[in-house]
Amino acid sequence: MTQRDVDADEDDFPEWVDRVKANVAGEVRRRRKEMGWSAQDLADQCEQLGHSIPRNVIANMESGRRAVLPLADVIVLAAALETYPAHLIFPVGYVERTQELPFQHLVPTWDALRRFTGEEEVPGHDAGLVPDFEHHASLVRTALAALEEEERAGFTAKTAASRAQREEAERKRTQYADQAISAKYTLRQLRRELREEGATPPDLPPALGDVDPSELETNPAPEERL
Repeated sequence: MTQRDVDADEDDFPEWVDRVKANVAGEVRRRRKEMGWSAQDLADQCEQLGHSIPRNVIANMESGRRAVLPLADVIVLAAALETYPAHLIFPVGYVERTQELPFQHLVPTWDALRRFTGEEEVPGHDAGLVPDFEHHASLVRTALAALEEEERAGFTAKTAASRAQREEAERKRTQYADQAISAKYTLRQLRRELREEGATPPDLPPALGDVDPSELETNPAPEERL
């Protein structure tokens, strides 16, 4: 059931903290019932995940009697309910409008979620290294796809029934090889920049193990440093 939107004056709005807790409590209860679980079932699942949230605490939270809602509980409850923490805080489709911060007007929950996750940029907000990591993931996908197509074209060239088919396959193989080289070059540059920022780049799949410089290249011999 969709939570009734509040159209009264701002003075009648629940406190922002209470609204956040109500969002989480309502979505935990909805998701728990959707999975056919009792409060004890959910408590048991949280225990298995390594963070105990007793049944009575869950019951008090769902009924609005719990005074606090630790972030750690939200994370574990989301994992136990096989959903995402952001979806508990901003239950899209089940809460029509919500507040992002105290004293702010109600906004569509979908918009609040997108700003919370960074999917929608907020002017002046620092996105940190998230855009760089997203670019990294895109380059990895591009490089892997190009390598796969290069291998497929190479096989086609070897098994071609005619010279024309072989030449076309070789042309495609060269094209995909160039795409892979370009993506890997950009990937190497990006990983170098991330390290210069003091960050640790994401792990690379084995097929792209040649992207990072070798140990010899990274740590030249003493005579090479002179």
